Amino acid sequence: MNYKHLHYFWMVAKEGSITRASERLNITSQTISGQLSLLEEYYGVKLFNKVGRSLEMSDIGNQVMSYADEIFSLGNELEQMLYDLPSVRPQLLKVGIVDVIAKSIAHRILLPAVKQANMIRMDCREADLDTLLAELTLHRLDLVISERPIPETVSMRGFSKKLGQSSVSFFATETLQAELTGEFPQCLHNAPMLFPNNRNHLCSSIEQWLTKYHIKPRVIAEFDDSALMKAFGQEGVGIFAAPTVIQQEIEQQYQVKAIGKTDEIQEEFYAIYIEKRVNPPIVKEIIETASQSLFAEQQYDG
Repeated sequence: MNYKHLHYFWMVAKEGSITRASERLNITSQTISGQLSLLEEYYGVKLFNKVGRSLEMSDIGNQVMSYADEIFSLGNELEQMLYDLPSVRPQLLKVGIVDVIAKSIAHRILLPAVKQANMIRMDCREADLDTLLAELTLHRLDLVISERPIPETVSMRGFSKKLGQSSVSFFATETLQAELTGEFPQCLHNAPMLFPNNRNHLCSSIEQWLTKYHIKPRVIAEFDDSALMKAFGQEGVGIFAAPTVIQQEIEQQYQVKAIGKTDEIQEEFYAIYIEKRVNPPIVKEIIETASQSLFAEQQYDG
């Protein structure tokens, strides 16, 4: 078995095309195409079928893929195990953070790792969930912090551990709060509001909640970055929502006050990982600490 040829096949299957695989491997499409042909000729099988301009795996290709997944996942795991052998080097913990997660939440979830002085070196990456799950499958990440579990449409041997959930509070500067009329939540009607981008599940939850109470705020802006949204909120541009569990931190950092909260909107947080023969012990500690302390109760000023 020529494992280089098998690796080319595996990458093409993962990426869905020879072009994307060549970009990931930094080699020419012609090289990959040629090596795939040699692999098929040697074993007398057809691994892919052409459908228009796309490639689809044949039945035998799907069978080969199941073996290739195991082979290269184990190879990545072996490499990580050797890298993490006790030595003067700290253990590397590779974490992916879904880009819609509030930075302060991610910080508090991962804090136990960095507090282990001289024992852990953490590598944090931020991207959308699909990208991070692909990296996790390839064993390029040890853990993913997400606002939702592994989607049912994603085929992977992973685990979604719910860390906890938080109600949602609404924040505004004292000046803006003084301009509001009525009690919460009706005071949000016609009020300037800053929204998370619609890629964030929190956006649709807030919209549904507002519709339920016949509240129509004036949407001033929408944001991918929750920290940027809070910065605009700090300037009094509009009201913004954030998890109640970090209410005190938000009030201190951005000089705003919570004008109300609702338990009808819940933001959830998950740790996603793959069970490996050697999982970094800190992964279990992060999950347990977040579940038992950070989300054990809603911490906010009453």
